[in-house]
Amino acid sequence: MAEERTQRRLAAILAADVVGYGRLMEQDEAGTLAALKERRTSILAPLVAEHHGRIVKVMGDGVLVEFASAVNAVACAVELQKKMAAANDGVGDGRRIDLRVGINLGDVVVEGGDLYGDGVIIAVRLQAMAEPGGILVSGTAYDHARNKVSAGFDDLGAQTLKNMAEPVRVYCVAATPRVQIATDKVMGDKPSIAILPFANLSDDAQQEYFADGVVEEITSALSRVRSFFVIARMSTLRYRGRPVDATSVGRELGVRYLLEGSVRKSSDRVRITAQLIDALSGAHLWADRYDGKIEDLFDFQDRITERIVAAIAPAIRSAEIERARRKRPDSLAAYDYVMRALPNIWAVTPSASAEALKLLSEAVRLDPDFPYAHALASWCHVWQFVNGWSSLPTQSKAEGLRLARRALGLDDQDPGVLTMVGTAEMMLAHNLEAASIHVAKALALDPNSAWAWIRSGYLHVFRGEAETALEHFARSGRLSPFDPLNFNRYIGVALAHFIAGRYRESASWAEKSLLERPELPWAYRVLAAAEGHLGNQPRARWALERMRQQQSDISVSSVMASTPFAPGEFGTRFADGLRRAGLAE
Repeated sequence: MAEERTQRRLAAILAADVVGYGRLMEQDEAGTLAALKERRTSILAPLVAEHHGRIVKVMGDGVLVEFASAVNAVACAVELQKKMAAANDGVGDGRRIDLRVGINLGDVVVEGGDLYGDGVIIAVRLQAMAEPGGILVSGTAYDHARNKVSAGFDDLGAQTLKNMAEPVRVYCVAATPRVQIATDKVMGDKPSIAILPFANLSDDAQQEYFADGVVEEITSALSRVRSFFVIARMSTLRYRGRPVDATSVGRELGVRYLLEGSVRKSSDRVRITAQLIDALSGAHLWADRYDGKIEDLFDFQDRITERIVAAIAPAIRSAEIERARRKRPDSLAAYDYVMRALPNIWAVTPSASAEALKLLSEAVRLDPDFPYAHALASWCHVWQFVNGWSSLPTQSKAEGLRLARRALGLDDQDPGVLTMVGTAEMMLAHNLEAASIHVAKALALDPNSAWAWIRSGYLHVFRGEAETALEHFARSGRLSPFDPLNFNRYIGVALAHFIAGRYRESASWAEKSLLERPELPWAYRVLAAAEGHLGNQPRARWALERMRQQQSDISVSSVMASTPFAPGEFGTRFADGLRRAGLAE
């Protein structure tokens, strides 16, 4: 018997799901199911029929719809979101039914009445990325629908979707909420560049940290050249060990130029190669090589910076290049300990933070005047204090402030140092005025610092300036779209929506942070406060229980002690939300 041939066809797939379905079901299962059934009958089914689509399947809170035309799929989605929004008028925040929608035009596999394959998977992945009430479409669907539907589109660039080998170009229907992760990657007028992880060619695989240190230094120097747009190093780590196609990476990060290279370290000698690539054409613009003693490493890093500037923007003044140079440590051994500490710092766990402090203490012992080592140690104490990791919180708080102020006394011109000093003043001393001065100076020196933009966002949150905070968090996202610390930005966005009184959006962003790092406590605190104000007791109690599992004696007063809200209604509302969730005083 001949093997049955797989049936395939080209189709436009619309995937939609209900935002916060689990929360709605916990709150009122019967009411939620009845409301969903009513909206499917009165809104979804008629619109699908009107636009010549077919409902493939309904999956609890989700639905999959097939269209023969991408134009029909997008037009149907736009009308669907309009009618869903109208149906939510007058409905309380805790009972609204909002949809996320993703649309893709692609090849699908047909089995009976069901559809499978990448054409479906991409639509589902886009739906998961969309904001509540939003519509994301793939590049293939956009190519057919643009200028043919009564809606504009925002280009979000090439996005990496889960389990997809190649990035997918993504567009947001302009009239709908815009996704805030990995968006706004526009080259703009400034020369834009990303420094990719340098390959570690040393015999010792543990020398990876040294290769990362080389990239850290070059990235920091270029970031302080105001005329450049530089992608943060944390967002380029995802390319380590991967074969790189320059044009694809350039589109994905939204940059014109890429720097790649390799490092081989042996004893007191090092060999470094670097090459600059035009991401639009894939052409190699120049290559350089250093082969010598480690003690001359910093000179080579400065030479790379100068050559990049000369190749990309020769009109930049030499004074600006000189300003980009960082104060070097007196001890290369101390510098080595700092580079070893960095991966532990970015891991953001209690054990990794403790290990980082050990390494940084050794760096300070070897070079007592190394400002960056003092500042990073202060940063570790901040994390331990605000997350409740320290067994001696009062001492940790005092030591964090001491280290920060010592770092500032050693170097008040380093953007990284200033950012960490500002963070310590904000989170440990609750001195928003001093923190603002330091973070503002850091951004003036390094406008490409995603790290400083996040800290600035938090400063505006604690002052009650929600919209400015959201702008600064978005700026950070543009500079570091794939940052492994994005969970911290999501918590900031959740807090900004909270102080603006948008509790539903606050809860949604807190949950987004939990998807990244479910073991960290702050997202549960924001979620509990937001759900407390929404009156969603089941979800609020769940968040509260997770908080107690992490810190059995947690209370409203202990949370507020680590929260530097300026005096006024915003901190009062946050504390009230925790009380409504059931947290004791």
